[in-house]
Amino acid sequence: MKRFLISCIPVVVLLAGVWVVSAASANFSGTWVLDKAKSQELPPPMANIESFTMVVTQDDQQLTVENKVVGGGPRRGERPGFGGPPGGRPEGAVPGQGGNRPEGAPARPGGGRGPRGGIGMGMPTATYKLDGTETKIEPPGGRGGAATLKAEWKDGGKALELTNTRTFSFQGNETTRTTKDRWELAEGGKVLNVKRTADGPQGPVEFTLVFTKQ
Repeated sequence: MKRFLISCIPVVVLLAGVWVVSAASANFSGTWVLDKAKSQELPPPMANIESFTMVVTQDDQQLTVENKVVGGGPRRGERPGFGGPPGGRPEGAVPGQGGNRPEGAPARPGGGRGPRGGIGMGMPTATYKLDGTETKIEPPGGRGGAATLKAEWKDGGKALELTNTRTFSFQGNETTRTTKDRWELAEGGKVLNVKRTADGPQGPVEFTLVFTKQ
């Protein structure tokens, strides 16, 4: 009996640790609007957008992010690869979600058009499991690149790390792009700071997105 109790202790401690993290974890639910003035080092596709809104829903099992981007694209003379060719997009086009498509038109999962897509714009909708397991998404028809999503709690549940890895074929070569976010709440939950690292044509790009809750 004593030996059985001793063997159970590690399991109980592990489960208790998981419960503590879950109970103390931040809740990011809400509608978040990007504050470009407070954000830092934004790449051209994001610096030029009109608005960027995230609608986040969260429960004990998963977190779903819906990205809504309006306008934007690089200004004339900016380097290709940062959201598309120089000259920008037509009014209403959504960067990073399939080129010069009109707002509201279907977008390919993963966003962008391979290496020329908008840097770090994210998927139109993504759902992450909060138990740390991966979610794999296959786009309809196998186009646009399969994506692997993973969420991991940090700092005892105060921060959440979201990883989006997408693999696709570009000019006959298999290419992998990864975007990694670290989410943290500030100012009593009224502000969401997102530190993002995204693969770009010239290498990793790091920037900070600051959202205010509506």
